[in-house]
Amino acid sequence: MTHPIIQDLNRRYTTKKYDANQRISEQDIQVIKQALRLSASSINSQPWKFIVLESDEAKQRFHDTFVNKFQFNQPHATEASHTILFAHNPHFTKEDYKKVVDAEVTSGHLPAERYNDMLNGAFGFVELNTDNQGFNGHWTKAQTYIALGNILHTLARMGIASTPMEGVDAELIGETFKQELDGYQCDFALAIGYHKQDEDYNHGLPKARLPIDDVVTTL
Repeated sequence: MTHPIIQDLNRRYTTKKYDANQRISEQDIQVIKQALRLSASSINSQPWKFIVLESDEAKQRFHDTFVNKFQFNQPHATEASHTILFAHNPHFTKEDYKKVVDAEVTSGHLPAERYNDMLNGAFGFVELNTDNQGFNGHWTKAQTYIALGNILHTLARMGIASTPMEGVDAELIGETFKQELDGYQCDFALAIGYHKQDEDYNHGLPKARLPIDDVVTTL
């Protein structure tokens, strides 16, 4: 199939070795930030923060969080051009959602007379996923994976390599970036940049996916 979207997705792969000398341009970083911001989420909740590690100091801080485990991902911390920490709010409240509904009205997306209907009605989806202690991190984390999927396609279109990493130490990231996270939790990250020629063993290999009839059913 020659559709551009399929070409993007066939080209995308998980990079195993980055060229530390190649940097993503500031113009492209701004596109990536906007693509993250424009990601979809249930009831437009946006219960996330995206922390872009760009400076050598920030990348070294991330590098140091691999001291105990997942060392196979540690080189990406300093060799990739940038790393994005995907963080979610584990205690998303109606007050948090109010900021979203305010933005809905201000932007003209939501008529002002529907403000309370949106705030009280749509928030029911959050309440269904909130326990007695106010924890809804499973739900908010799921929203953040939608943003990850969106940015992976964006990067493929831009010709920028990427490595999704669930192999990170969430506890140490929480301690190291406590001020920046401000109560949010980071359970996965995304290294981005340009692969190192002849050392990235995953580059150029054919896709290995199950047959379409095994995963897609049309009724």
